[in-house]
Amino acid sequence: MKSLFRVALLTVGTVALLPFVAPVASADLEPTGPDGGAAGAAWTATEDGPQQYPNVYIDWDVPLTMSDGTVLKGNVYHPADAAGRPIATPTPTVLNLTPYTKLGSMLIDSARSIPGFSDELMRLTHEFDLSGTPFSGITDLTKSLGGGLVRNFSVDRQLIRGGYTQIVVDVRGTGFSQGDWDLLRAREQQDTVEVVDWVSRQPWSTGDIGMSGVSYSGINQLQVAAKNPPALKALFPVVPSGNPFRDVVAPGGAIGTTFMPAWLLGVNMSKLMPDLLSLVQGRFDGKWLADRLADPFTFVDALIDAFVTPNIPQLSPKVQELLRSGSPTRQAWETDPSGIETPAFISGGWHDLFVTSQTDFYGRIPLPPGQKQLLMGDSYHITNGAESGKPGMPPRMDVLQRAWFDKWLKGIDNGIDRYGPVTVQEQGGTWKTLPAYPAPEAVSDYRRMYLAAAPSGTAAGSVHDGSLVAEPAPEADSLTVAPGLTGLCSRDAAQQTVGVAAIVVACGDDNRVHELNGLTFTSAPVAAPTTVSGPMSVHLRTAQDATDGFWVVEVTDVAPDGQSTVLSTGQLMASLRAIDESRSTRDADGDYTHPVPDLSLDTRQPTVPGEPTPLDIPVPAVDAALQPGHRLRVNVYAGNFPKGMPPTPLLLESGLRPQHLLLDPADPSYANLPIAGDPGW
Repeated sequence: MKSLFRVALLTVGTVALLPFVAPVASADLEPTGPDGGAAGAAWTATEDGPQQYPNVYIDWDVPLTMSDGTVLKGNVYHPADAAGRPIATPTPTVLNLTPYTKLGSMLIDSARSIPGFSDELMRLTHEFDLSGTPFSGITDLTKSLGGGLVRNFSVDRQLIRGGYTQIVVDVRGTGFSQGDWDLLRAREQQDTVEVVDWVSRQPWSTGDIGMSGVSYSGINQLQVAAKNPPALKALFPVVPSGNPFRDVVAPGGAIGTTFMPAWLLGVNMSKLMPDLLSLVQGRFDGKWLADRLADPFTFVDALIDAFVTPNIPQLSPKVQELLRSGSPTRQAWETDPSGIETPAFISGGWHDLFVTSQTDFYGRIPLPPGQKQLLMGDSYHITNGAESGKPGMPPRMDVLQRAWFDKWLKGIDNGIDRYGPVTVQEQGGTWKTLPAYPAPEAVSDYRRMYLAAAPSGTAAGSVHDGSLVAEPAPEADSLTVAPGLTGLCSRDAAQQTVGVAAIVVACGDDNRVHELNGLTFTSAPVAAPTTVSGPMSVHLRTAQDATDGFWVVEVTDVAPDGQSTVLSTGQLMASLRAIDESRSTRDADGDYTHPVPDLSLDTRQPTVPGEPTPLDIPVPAVDAALQPGHRLRVNVYAGNFPKGMPPTPLLLESGLRPQHLLLDPADPSYANLPIAGDPGW
């Protein structure tokens, strides 16, 4: 079967090409704007034009033996000549480690290698447009497919024909690799270091290694870069996370109820798919089978335990470890970027699963602008790169990746290091470039906006229509909010389904259904264009009727017609409110700009029923433009299903009871917002 695949792939890969023209160093083409100007056009021409080699040759299921004897399997894609023979000249190598099985990459690559299919798909997906309809999310998905994301996820034959070797490896315990799936922990990270070293020593490699990949494959790029293996020279992580626990496992201390169960089930099912060809040929890997039988459903037991165990002492050791900040798993999942020396181009999205850590991680990498790049779209996990490839928009993801590797692995001065260095799609605005993130003018002007009970007259359907004002209201008040299910139609629901819910319904575009179960606080209209750029925090003075509570806040942009568009969301279990000051930041007035809750059982503080409890809730960073006539709104809820639910012991303590927001001029509740411009508040 593999031979048939090889023949088929070589056959479709042998196509008549125009004479190859080597990429031209574009030192004289200074990148301008989000699309890169003339330099961006040159990068696109390099990726889309004739390549140095006409074919691709594949070595299937190459064994890579780790230091503990575990054998990983990888497919190696070599540039090949017109006869289909792999070239003898060593090339830079691009590495992708994945838990989604390299078989998936092979099938996607096989479809894309059909002559004309890839180009036709790209053209059709960019032209397909349902914007302005209830199915506008479908357009975002099709545009992302045409925006290079598929090549970043699987393999890029244009990259390979251009003089790179690419290798896709199943991480331990997944695909055809032996071992137990270690899920981004210490042993898997050690494997990644060893694979980088193995690749650098192969005769077909120059020893210069880049890493590519999406999501999980972006996370392990950041993890290995923090260990600085000497052969690693470039990273291109798409929608990665620097801290999976805080981003998606238990943001704010609530366990993810949508993405995590579906994702764990999907990866665990795929890792049980056997190598049927080896079975037919009588060389089936018995060690692979024994490893799968020993650990068929990695981490599923911990997830179930968190939802069925009624009290904290009875939680399994695995769950107890997850809920302690100093545990080996939590430490393995929290990558420290302070030692990264490898040039990195990070691509994320304002509504991505991992948005909480993306901008923060970029800011803490100690490299000069240019050697580190950040691109943030107004996108979900599966729609990254949807708005690309057109004037005023960034080049496609595969184009940017190719330019990045040409610069750092081949030494071609193509200007990519002078792009950006921060390229963002303003929510409510357009694409723009910044010298840093957050926008320097916003960082210097954090300001409090206070939550007040006085009606704004803009949200009559909410539990309470309050105001967002520049000074504390003189009167005290108490507002009550209860858990509900309107979060089923929300941007958070779309985020947790990696953007799928936004394709089916338009709840991600208009938040007014969700706000029916929340307290809303809305500002006066802004008088002039106003930018919100950076991380935010919301300080609430609360009271619970139980020993715990679950608080959720949203920051939204309200249009003159009443449409409310979520910019960012934060959440926090009241008992997990202790702040890690060593990792938190404050403004010049001492207010938090980025509070970092410890989220640990070791620092847990049950609330006292009826007594005031202050909470500082982090809200992930944004870059948004409020147009004249638009308003800013802060929403407050007592839950966030289906994004997350408290672990059952904490849920039982809260009792799903109503919660109370205390508005007191002596100890006010407020949002601390990075504002640039003069809104006239």
